[in-house]
Amino acid sequence: MFRPQAIAVLPPMASQYDSAREDIQDVLSGTLNKVASIERVVSPESVTDIFQASKEAFDSLVFYFSRLEMTGQSDKESAIKLGKALNVDSFIVVRVNSWEYIRKEGDNVGRVGLSLRLIDATTGTTVWKARHEKSSSYMFYRPNLKDLAKDLAAEMIASMPPQARR
Repeated sequence: MFRPQAIAVLPPMASQYDSAREDIQDVLSGTLNKVASIERVVSPESVTDIFQASKEAFDSLVFYFSRLEMTGQSDKESAIKLGKALNVDSFIVVRVNSWEYIRKEGDNVGRVGLSLRLIDATTGTTVWKARHEKSSSYMFYRPNLKDLAKDLAAEMIASMPPQARR
């Protein structure tokens, strides 16, 4: 069974919700830090520093994302390079599917949606992936989207391998 010891959250893939990028990285890193079986979570700041300091690491990230977009598959070679550059045995690929306040069936709704993909950085394979959304309706006070994201991330990461025995 795959048991990640060191994990990094990659910068979220480009989407129409780029304003949520930093919040999502913080939320996911914070949630992963609470998982007892993971010994080390690379902070979002460290991930950014590594990509800014190393052209090779940044190029691997760009290539990895472009292959993922084109094929829907994890590119093994660039995933392994990313794992080595970040000094981790796994990483999470994030896409923000929604981060917005909308009107839905006459209600005001705050909505956050995420797609997560756990990659084994030693082999480049996708170990797990999930896509979920959480929303909260409101009358006068908008729900904080980052708080919705925290709840959503906790639910999603709880189902990520290895799962706790119930």
